[in-house]
Amino acid sequence: MKKLNFITTIVLVFFFSVSVANATDIRSPFSKYEIVPVENIHLGTDVKGVWTIRYNEADAPITVMKRSTKEGAEYVVQSDYFVVSYGARSNGFGCKATRKAWCTVPQKITRAVINVEEMDRQKVLTPNKNLSDDQALGLIASYLPDLLNDGYTHLLN
Repeated sequence: MKKLNFITTIVLVFFFSVSVANATDIRSPFSKYEIVPVENIHLGTDVKGVWTIRYNEADAPITVMKRSTKEGAEYVVQSDYFVVSYGARSNGFGCKATRKAWCTVPQKITRAVINVEEMDRQKVLTPNKNLSDDQALGLIASYLPDLLNDGYTHLLN
C-alpha cells in the first residue's frame, strides 16, 4: 500500500509540474519572436528584401534574405552557425538546402546544427507556393526553432 501511495505521489507531482510549465510558458521558449525589416541595404539585384528575426530579445538575430529565383522567392535564413533556405517547391512552400553559392557558413557546421530529419519534415509547410512576405516570415520564424538540433537551440537565445 505504501508503494502504491509513493507511485501515486510521483505521478501527481509529474503532472502538476507539466501543467505549471505549460501555464508559465516554460515549454515554449521560442513562442515569441520579432521580425524587423532591414532598411537601406543593397546586396545585389537578386536580393529583394532583408529581415532579422529575434527570439526572446536575443543578442544575435537571425538574418533572412529574400532572393529571386526561377522557381519564385527563396528566403535564405542564416546565422553565424547555420544557413538554410525556405521557398517554393513543386508541392508548396517549405524548407530546403541552400545553394552553395549563397552559403556563408561551412556545410560541416550547418550539418551539425540542423536536424536533417526535421528538415525533411519541413519540406512542405503549406501547399500554397505564393505567400506574402509576412506569411513566409511568420512560417519561418515559427518552424525554425524545431529545425535546430537540441544541443544548438541556445543559438536562438
